[in-house]
Amino acid sequence: MDLWFVTVIFLIGFIGSYLSGMLGIGGSIIKYPMLLYIPPILGLTAFSAHEVSGISAVQVFFATIGGVWAYRKGGYLNKNLILYMGASILIGSFIGGFGSQMMSEEGINFVYGILALVAAIMMFVPKKGIDDLPLDQVTFNKWLAAGLAFIVGVGSGIVGAAGAFLLVPIMLVVLKIPTRMTIASSLAITFISSIGATVGKVTTGQVDYGPALIMVIASLIASPLGAKAGKKINTKVLQIALALLILATAIKIWIDIL
Repeated sequence: MDLWFVTVIFLIGFIGSYLSGMLGIGGSIIKYPMLLYIPPILGLTAFSAHEVSGISAVQVFFATIGGVWAYRKGGYLNKNLILYMGASILIGSFIGGFGSQMMSEEGINFVYGILALVAAIMMFVPKKGIDDLPLDQVTFNKWLAAGLAFIVGVGSGIVGAAGAFLLVPIMLVVLKIPTRMTIASSLAITFISSIGATVGKVTTGQVDYGPALIMVIASLIASPLGAKAGKKINTKVLQIALALLILATAIKIWIDIL
């Protein structure tokens, strides 16, 4: 690996992880296409889709650790929400991941497309007053949260994603969780759901360890910085940024499908 290659991979990891920490997503939505397309455009060796998914899985694992660590103070992490949704998404993602072997590639892409479209629509639903409630007074329907996380887990397990871009609109629109608590808690839940993906990729030899290590270092620096910025940015701006990111993801997936 020469200096140019290391620099490019580091910058991809840094940008994706900064947005991950700031917006409460795993970041693979951003980093997957960047890793796939940017190196060959710049004259570097292209990664295969399997290598990209392996590097992304490991990187998301560390990016979410960095984000959660930055949010650990201030009451942003809702432990009950993380427990109920984290356990459910882990079970669901295992079932989805196991069942995906019986589905065609077109079927998997279609599931992903539907999930992304629903998430994008939900992000544009008005969310009035959710940020007026003090963080220590936030309540939610535990079984509804667990049930929805299980469904997200099955869907994200099928398509091999952590599912944060689906969790965020559910937490904001359905469960009425304040924006910053949603961002912090979704990072923790995404960390839980990424454990299985990381173990699976490592044990099946799908991780290129050199680029993965560079991405991990970038993640551990950038994700806490992004989380720090997210605490200061107006919640309306954060919601708009999330909505646009999820909409762009949905559009890209449907272009691929059609």
